Parts: sequence; structure tokens; C-alpha cells
Amino acid sequence: MKRSLCLSLVAFLLSGAPALAAEFAGFARKNLVAWCIVPFDATKRGPEARAKMLKKLGITRSAFDSRAEHVSSFEAEIQAYAANGIDFFAFWGAHEEAFSLFQKYKLTPQIWQTAPSPEGETDAIKVSRAVEALLPLVEKTRSLGCPLGLYNHGHWGGEPKNLVAVCLALREKYAAKHVGIVYNFHHAHEQLPDIEDSLKLMTPYLLCLNLNGMNDKPEPKILQIGKGKHDARLLEMVAQLGYDGPIGIIDHQSERDTEECLRENIEGLEAWQKAVRR
Repeated sequence: MKRSLCLSLVAFLLSGAPALAAEFAGFARKNLVAWCIVPFDATKRGPEARAKMLKKLGITRSAFDSRAEHVSSFEAEIQAYAANGIDFFAFWGAHEEAFSLFQKYKLTPQIWQTAPSPEGETDAIKVSRAVEALLPLVEKTRSLGCPLGLYNHGHWGGEPKNLVAVCLALREKYAAKHVGIVYNFHHAHEQLPDIEDSLKLMTPYLLCLNLNGMNDKPEPKILQIGKGKHDARLLEMVAQLGYDGPIGIIDHQSERDTEECLRENIEGLEAWQKAVRR
């Protein structure tokens, strides 16, 4: 382990997460989802090498994000995951080639889509327009049997109360019970002052919660878990809310080896778990 990470973990342990979360098991390895690992890997792994790397780390779920150059290897990715016991857990965006392959291989991954941020004079109008924009994908994912996660990526659509409002509108007006929320800490720095209330509001609808090391300002935007000043407090919040669904751990650093980034996130979570069990 690198010296900088060792020092960060020591500080993390000394921060003293409350013992009330000692029995929380939501951060167990089986719940972890590797996220932002395809276009951001400095080593440029292919599907087979990526699947073996995840297996080596003990991560059994992967959320697949891609760029144009990865389309030709969609099928190879699916096959490599299947061969190595990795769940093709989620797919970023809407892509007809991917949808066809999900049908071919009888897969029903979560589909993650950035929540729209439409123009409008009131929030009610914006909710209505966001719902209208999402309806084609809502129906497509319904037909595929795939959950649809509204993903926060800044702007109006990335605000927790708006994510919940759009989600509820789709569920209530269009019986879209398969629609939920995917919330990302690395797109939530401005929401830190109200994060506890926001998590309480979103928890019933969360399909996945993607963690990140968090300081007050996103400089740098991406930090491994345990390196941020708010990390112990945030993990405690998640534990106290009883959220035990999928937990995303991210790379999202194109200059670094994805395996190294994921391992540091795992070590940060394990350090917190050890601290609360003392």
C-alpha cells in the first residue's frame, strides 16, 4: 500500500465512526459494483482482462460505460463477464446494439440515464417535460425487463428532490415501477450541506449508490473512499438509513490503473468497517 494511502486510512480510522453502524453489512464485497472502469483505465484493458481483474479483486458486479470505440466489443464484454462470474449489472445510456445483445443473452441490467434538465417556468413544468423526454426509454426498458435508473449529473435534473419528483411522476402516471434513482457522490459536492435529508428522501427509490471520497469542493473531483474529510460521516449516514442495496465504487481517473483505484476504494471501506467494529 502506498504511503499516502496508509496515512489517509490512519486519519480515517481516527475520525471515529459511531459504533451504531457496527453491524451494518451493506458495504460487503458482494454488494460492490465497479463503475467508470472502461474508458478511464490507463492500462486500456480489453473485456477478458477487465473481467479477470474484477474477479481477482472479488468484485462480482460491473456497470458498463463506453465510448464509440467500445461498441464493437459489447458482445465480447458480455461473454467475458459470463465466463468469469461477473454480473453485467448496469449499462450507461441507451444503445440499440446493446439492447439487442441483452435480448440475445437474456440479460436485464439496470440502464442508467442522466435525468433531463428541461427549461420551464416552474418545477412542475420541468417535471412534466422531463417525464415526456424519458417516456420512450421508460417504455423500451419496460419491454426489455430492465430497471431504469435516473442518474444525477448536475443541473436541475441532478438535484435529489427533482430526481424523486420525476421518478414518482413516472411511477404514478405511467405505472413505471421499474424506474428508480442512481445517485453519485462525485456529482453531489454542492449538495453536501443537505446530504442527509437528500439521502433520506431518495433511499426508497435507490437502484444504486455510487460512492466517492468527498471534500467540500470537487478539487480533485474524484477521491478514493477514505481520503475525503466527510467520508466517515457519509458512510455512517448510509449505514443509519439502512440502505443495503448495490454500492458503486469508481475509477474515473484516466491517468491511473483501474485495478489500483478499485483496490483503494475497497481498502477505504474496509478501514471504516474495522473502525466501527472496535
